[in-house]
Amino acid sequence: MTRLLRYLLVVGGAVISILLFMLASASENSNLFERNYPWLLILNAVVAAALLTLVVLLLIRLYKRYKRGKFGSKLMARLVLLFAMIGILPGAVIYTVSVQFVSRSIESWFDVRVESALESGLNLGRAALDSSLDELRTKARNMALELSDSSDATQITQLSRIRDQNLSQEAVIVTANGQMVASSGSQLSAFLPDLPTAAMLRQARLTRGYAVIEGNTDFQDNSPSVTDAKTNTITTPAANPANSLRLRVVVAIPSSSKGLSLQSESRYLQLLQPVPEQLATNAEALRVAYSEYQERYIARTGLRKIYIVTLTLTLLLAIFGAIAGAFLIASDLAKPLLLLAEGTKAVAEGDLSPRPIVATSDELGTLTQSFNTMTRQLFDARSSVEKNRTELENAKGYLESVLANMSAGVMVLDRNFKLVTCNESVERILEHDFAQHIGKPLKEIEGLSAFAQVITQSFSEKSAQSAAGGATENLHWQHQIDVPRRMGGPEAENDISLLARGSRLPAARDSGYVVVFDDISDVISAQRSIAWGEVARRLAHEIKNPLTPIQLSAERLHMKLEGKLNEQDAQVLERSTATIVNQVTAMKRMVDDFRDYAKTPPAVLSELDLNALIEEILHLYLAGDERDIIHAHLADGLPSIMGDATQLRQVIHNLLQNAQDAVTDRTNKDTAARIDIITEEIHYRSSDGAVSNAVQLTITDNGPGFSPKILAHAFEPYITSKPRGTGLGLAMVKKIIEEHGGRIDIKNRTTANGAKIAILLLKLSS
Repeated sequence: MTRLLRYLLVVGGAVISILLFMLASASENSNLFERNYPWLLILNAVVAAALLTLVVLLLIRLYKRYKRGKFGSKLMARLVLLFAMIGILPGAVIYTVSVQFVSRSIESWFDVRVESALESGLNLGRAALDSSLDELRTKARNMALELSDSSDATQITQLSRIRDQNLSQEAVIVTANGQMVASSGSQLSAFLPDLPTAAMLRQARLTRGYAVIEGNTDFQDNSPSVTDAKTNTITTPAANPANSLRLRVVVAIPSSSKGLSLQSESRYLQLLQPVPEQLATNAEALRVAYSEYQERYIARTGLRKIYIVTLTLTLLLAIFGAIAGAFLIASDLAKPLLLLAEGTKAVAEGDLSPRPIVATSDELGTLTQSFNTMTRQLFDARSSVEKNRTELENAKGYLESVLANMSAGVMVLDRNFKLVTCNESVERILEHDFAQHIGKPLKEIEGLSAFAQVITQSFSEKSAQSAAGGATENLHWQHQIDVPRRMGGPEAENDISLLARGSRLPAARDSGYVVVFDDISDVISAQRSIAWGEVARRLAHEIKNPLTPIQLSAERLHMKLEGKLNEQDAQVLERSTATIVNQVTAMKRMVDDFRDYAKTPPAVLSELDLNALIEEILHLYLAGDERDIIHAHLADGLPSIMGDATQLRQVIHNLLQNAQDAVTDRTNKDTAARIDIITEEIHYRSSDGAVSNAVQLTITDNGPGFSPKILAHAFEPYITSKPRGTGLGLAMVKKIIEEHGGRIDIKNRTTANGAKIAILLLKLSS
């Protein structure tokens, strides 16, 4: 809009200047004025109307922006008003002075003294011409008298001489009917003299002479004829084609006094004498001036109106142009200020993008460039801050992710041992939801009073040690803590064994504490398994050696004494020796189990079809009728695994036997006993990001499930709920699965009664 307005003003200014110049030129030239002034006035009025339309549109646009409260409209309105007033007020003053000056000047042009001076000059010219005319008339009469004494032929010869004596330009003798008799003139080129007309001859006959000033009638009386006061002759003006001042006199030639003339009709003498050039020039100039004065005097009111209209139109063009120019100048001045104001507002709203630069060499351009430099520096500083904040947030998120995915529990306490935060592993290990306990003292959380007491006491002891000048290089403490499981009872075997480490947070006012702990129940269970394996190996070695001699001794006593005792004593001997042999056999079987647990033969892995192995084993358990309680759900297309068929057969037998014993002991006899054995392929993403496969074997039953005590130590040796069990079955199963590179998980079913054992085998055949 600003660029278009600038172009319009440039073109309009040029057009207005040309039109005003032509209008002023037309005012000075009367002919041009009469022909073109109306058209020039209309063209200027059209341009003024166009400027007025442009100004109205700009004012409406500014008003709409002002009503909408658009930013910068108030400043724009003030600048437009200021610049418009600067242009309008001087123009109005100049217009007022000019109108007064023109009005008074026009009136002064037509002053009475000027008119009297022009009339006096005109009368003076008339008097000079009249004097010349009287002198020429006198010469004509004298020449007529002189010619009257000559005959007709002599008049013709005497005419040139007399003309030369009287210094006349042209002399002509004509008859009463206008026929030329003789002619004499100083101009040789004039072959046809200017003869008098019949009217001139008639007036010369009636008034005894005709005299007139030809070329301009303003020096004659306003009447069509003039009467000579002395000679009582009447003169009338005649047209002069040459449009130059000259004197014409026509007089009658008297008849000859000697009576010798034979002429039968009257003759007339005509003299033509030009007015002197200087007198003619001055007289013509005076006549023209007087005529123009009379014309302008009559048209002075219209002239004043024309000048006032021209001045008014010029004023309107100047005012409208000034207002339009005010919009342009205000826009140019306000643009950098508005850019700065918008930039300030944008900076306040957080937008630090660069503003458009005003390409000027003045202070406003420097100001916008400085503002852009400042915003760029602020943007760089904010970008640096945002980058640092993002890096801190990423580091914080990474740290939180690491803490959230740590297997160890991390707990942060304040100086009053109130829980500040903890990771998910704390909830998993302690089997407790801590979200609702944030901000509560640790000792007030259910089930953690003993844990809180140990932590508080450990930190107190560490503080006392530091205050006493103890070793400061070891700033943390470490203890093993047993915490009761929430699912179990008060039995010690159901406790969670934790290895906890605590340290004070970096020295600061109101600093707190951090406690890191991990569940080492599986580690303790593995240590127990190792210990029991060593014990079993030694017991198998130490016990098995005396069992064979004892059995042989009992059999020898029975054999030696069998025929030497009476029947009653023989029966006692039989029972005693049978008891000894049976118990020795049982002890041998138990020692063999110890030996197998202590030294399991290494697994020989080969490609194995797990579904085929399960189907082979199930033939021993299924009868093929409704009495079968084992139901197999084997996945089709199950990949082959790497395993030892003998050891896996032992695992499946052991688990199926345990499941059968469990469903036999179920409390709800209304539901049918059921055992499900399921195989499926598992897809997972390995540590290198590749998708890998695994095989899972799941065995479920609807028996009573595991007790919390058994569930906590299920894979430890000699932990069993069977009256005649050795407690080595699940321990052997876990050991075999671990040698196959798999994992075993045992838990109670959540949707129904019973237990669920899941075995995950990761080693598949390539």
